[in-house]
Amino acid sequence: MSPHDKAAQTYPYTLLRTALTLFKKTPGALAEEELNQVERQARNEFRIESSILNTQEAAAVIITDEMLQKAYQEIRGQYAEEQDFLNDLKKNHLGENSLRAALHRQCKVNVIMDVVASRAPKISDIEIGIYYHMHPEQFHRLEMREVCHILISINPDYPENTRDRALQKIQELQGKLRKKPYKFADLALKYSECPTALQGGLLGSVPRGKLYPELDTALFKMKAGEISDTLESEIGFHLLLCKNIRPAETLSLQKATPKIRQHMQERAQRICQRAWLAHVANATQITGSPQSTAKTLKTPEDSASGTVPSSEPQGKPS
Repeated sequence: MSPHDKAAQTYPYTLLRTALTLFKKTPGALAEEELNQVERQARNEFRIESSILNTQEAAAVIITDEMLQKAYQEIRGQYAEEQDFLNDLKKNHLGENSLRAALHRQCKVNVIMDVVASRAPKISDIEIGIYYHMHPEQFHRLEMREVCHILISINPDYPENTRDRALQKIQELQGKLRKKPYKFADLALKYSECPTALQGGLLGSVPRGKLYPELDTALFKMKAGEISDTLESEIGFHLLLCKNIRPAETLSLQKATPKIRQHMQERAQRICQRAWLAHVANATQITGSPQSTAKTLKTPEDSASGTVPSSEPQGKPS
């Protein structure tokens, strides 16, 4: 098969991948304007990928049969029935052979980009220290409280939810919890009128200012494991359970270092990739945005239910 024929065979996969990335739809489900945008970007990415595959770096990369089969199975495994898989391929102008060819191409491009990224300079401890002291707000964690609640709403349109009746209900529940506080989740499931009842009343971990003011003030005075008195907000009466408290904390440089190093190293790798892609684009006179292409090539693409999703198989340089 000639290089031109191989390119024609794998282009539908690039079109599908681009459509899923931009709009989370297959090409056939796109509006005309969306399809035009997808086709422009897919053609540009395909040309840049073709140039990447013609670089000196590409000659050193080998994609084994095992790697290719793993990538293929990651996609095939998302379908319960073989025929559903084949039908989706056909809808997107692909077959088993063309999918394998496209995955081989994508895998090789990704490995080349990994090789280029590995050339980025390593981040020093001095650089990490500078970043830490220049961005102190990133390393301060707010106090968080894990909270559950029981809600009895006030609604004068319903006799059982008048203010007096709602207050009576919540006070009865409060009395039960004083005797058996471990029953909070069970009582929330049975009586709470909030959707969180299905999770035992769990609202999750919240910082100050997240809840209604009346609830917020009470919650941040409670001890872990404590149940509040009856509280009233604009929607009704509540009982709160403060499950856990995570105190406010400023991460030390030592604790923050791994994440700072990862963040800075990934940024340095992206810069290295973009510079290399710009060089490749200039050398082959390709128009378009190397920056956006670098991001697309290195980011796992979105998939949509009922479509052939893209895969980001891994390979290795020889």
